[in-house]
Amino acid sequence: MAVDVRIEQLPQYVGQEVRIRGWLYNRRSSGKIHFLIVRDGSGFVQAVATAQDLDPESFALADRLTQESSLMVWGVVREDRRAPGGYELSLTGLEVVQAAEGYPITHKEHGVEFLLERRHLWLRTPRQQAIMRIRHTVVSAIREFLDGRGFLCVDAPILTPAACEGTTTLFRTDYFGTPAYLSQSGQLYNEAACAALGLVYCFGPTFRAEKSKTRRHLMEFWMVEPEMAYWGLDESMALGEELVAHVVSRVLRDRKQELGQLGRDTRPLEQVAPPFPRISYEEALEILARNGRDLPWGEDFGAPDETIVSNAFSKPVYVHRYPARCKAFYMKRDPVRPDLALCADLLAPEGYGEIIGGGQREDDLEALAARVRELGLPTESYEWYLDLRRYGSVPHSGFGLGIERTVAWICGLEHVREAIPFPRMLYHLSP
Repeated sequence: MAVDVRIEQLPQYVGQEVRIRGWLYNRRSSGKIHFLIVRDGSGFVQAVATAQDLDPESFALADRLTQESSLMVWGVVREDRRAPGGYELSLTGLEVVQAAEGYPITHKEHGVEFLLERRHLWLRTPRQQAIMRIRHTVVSAIREFLDGRGFLCVDAPILTPAACEGTTTLFRTDYFGTPAYLSQSGQLYNEAACAALGLVYCFGPTFRAEKSKTRRHLMEFWMVEPEMAYWGLDESMALGEELVAHVVSRVLRDRKQELGQLGRDTRPLEQVAPPFPRISYEEALEILARNGRDLPWGEDFGAPDETIVSNAFSKPVYVHRYPARCKAFYMKRDPVRPDLALCADLLAPEGYGEIIGGGQREDDLEALAARVRELGLPTESYEWYLDLRRYGSVPHSGFGLGIERTVAWICGLEHVREAIPFPRMLYHLSP
């Protein structure tokens, strides 16, 4: 009796009859032989149908199957280096679960807008499946790394009463008559959690109402945010580079096939090992000036600036101690130069920009309260946050790592829209 297997398990069943439950990705015929490319979510396999091995009805059915019809196929597993994945099926049985209608995404080139409108179907293609598998490994490696170092996952709320990253990029909603906002970051709640548990992280969706159409921006993206009690900026930077190096190493080890499908040159990724270069904001300005970009002191970097700086290095590079005036209110000031913040951004090479942003948090009650007042923030919304400085305040640091930008960099994608299953962009809310 045939055993049910997934395509990725076929190497274990050479010479045996198995059943695969999946969908028809493609079909071609050559005389008295039909070649069916079947997918099941774990991979693709060529199933060979001949009149000799199949009954006449099933053989005729194999010749008229429509793309993306759901089906079950029975067959004997054979090793064949010429076949996709190195194995194929000699069909002994075929059953159609549902005959698909005319499928809109055919095996030809389609425009990005056309594909985005059909993202729910675009995910079925080999390229998109490869990206999603790499994304899964990135997420798995992050959790593995942090859990292995004693961190606890304490997820932050998505609905919040106040801003974390500035009030201009908030998505506002009504919370039973009270204004509420979709979370820009779990950081503020992470700080409360780390005061209770020491080493914590949250992992979830974050939202930024930025009217941006660059290849690096989404309205909704996922972020992992570690927060560490009693840690300073340097310790936080060291953790970030170790985390990134671990993630890249796991993908190189476990997703060679998928990286190959994407045509990714892995040589730059193979250089991603600590220590990473570390330069100050002012050293970064010098790099920009040498490349004809004269950015005034105090301005934050845009995408072109980050690309120029990162192109000067073969590994991800930390830029630290930005001017305090261009960073968030909660950043601790440098005691040597109070006009600078104890913060750091990690820029990925090859023009992918910031993948980590973080720093040391202001732990002094009076200094933090003064900044809340100075920026005109609603004090009542931050009273709970100020409480963290009233009751056992300690130095603490943390950062956020954006999943989509990290996946885009590792995969070598042109746009982050492919790094998330269902992208939310300036003019795309559906599907």
